[in-house]
Amino acid sequence: MTAVGPLATARELLREFPVVDGHNDLPWALREQVRYDLDARDIATDQSAHLHTDLARLRAGGVGAQYWSVYVRSDLPDAVPATLEQIDCVRQLVARYPHTLTPALTAADMEAARSQGRIASLMGAEGGHSIANSLATLRALYALGVRYMTLTHNDNVDWADSATDEPGVGGLSAFGRAVVREMNREGMLVDLSHVAATTMRDALDVSEAPVIFSHSSSRAVCDHPRNIPDDVLERLPSNGGMAMVTFVPKFVLQAAVDWTAAADENMREHGFHHLATTPEAMKVHRAFEERNPRPVATVSTVADHLDHMREVAGVDHIGIGGDYDGTAFTPDGLSDVSGYPNLIAELLARGWSKPDLAKLTWQNAVRVLGAAEDVARGLQATRAPSNATIESLDG
Repeated sequence: MTAVGPLATARELLREFPVVDGHNDLPWALREQVRYDLDARDIATDQSAHLHTDLARLRAGGVGAQYWSVYVRSDLPDAVPATLEQIDCVRQLVARYPHTLTPALTAADMEAARSQGRIASLMGAEGGHSIANSLATLRALYALGVRYMTLTHNDNVDWADSATDEPGVGGLSAFGRAVVREMNREGMLVDLSHVAATTMRDALDVSEAPVIFSHSSSRAVCDHPRNIPDDVLERLPSNGGMAMVTFVPKFVLQAAVDWTAAADENMREHGFHHLATTPEAMKVHRAFEERNPRPVATVSTVADHLDHMREVAGVDHIGIGGDYDGTAFTPDGLSDVSGYPNLIAELLARGWSKPDLAKLTWQNAVRVLGAAEDVARGLQATRAPSNATIESLDG
């Protein structure tokens, strides 16, 4: 009788408990590459030359639910309409591929999609600049289907500090706390990826619902400000939230941190935003890499983060958020969305149990969204929508 190896076991597990991935930037890649021309990037066909994501590779990766990021750059003067365009892109994708993708707004929708063998498609906004300091705009995004919002991206907003900007308000301002409370009331998950540690702690102090980190790893394992300090991970059990490990090499491999700083500076010297992934920008990236070989992260590198995060936060409070199509580079073995079985196989080889892996891939994320819905129902019964303004609260 032939023994079944970890990879075959991983694929079998993912058929029952597929991956809920917290963050995929396909909509932004489609905007940047082809201005939303879905014929030019038909993800029903092989897009491996252009994207980390297509339908066949999502299937091969065992993905059962995807939070599509409706990210827009924080330096855009028209962030709100640009965010609406991103939402429209996701809606077009779901309408175009109904046999594979299905819209999801609730935990129950996610479970229904799993039973149907389709990929639940949710949306998450990345950066509080997408609401333009307006709680009404926040509510409008929720009405359009957005189910989490990252409080900042790489730059501060007027009411919250980013992990990669100079301190502004010292965490959350009074209006920032009002944003968190209104997100709780709506049922929109508070996403603490990208925010400063002070903002993480302030949000945990304020939030009445579970929070998430849609794509962040462990700062104890890799000392990068985008990652989560242990004292914050330790608070997730009492909050009920979860941290979804990301695969971005410059956040998971210490040796990649210095290399990335030099690569980013090279991009700026050539006139590109350091996060640009257009063909022209990627040529600059590749030329830099030829001169300066980059340190390579692996599946094991990511598993090290999950081992530590499980130890600190507990297995009920971790998940996966790869950040595909939002990063120029990926780890060996996790080169695109087909790679999730390799990570699960590595964790199996490290002794993770099947019940624990089911929590990691599917159950934790579904539970957290459902808990946020429960909190929202209670708050809506006792609290009216807030019409507070940043001027009235922050002066």
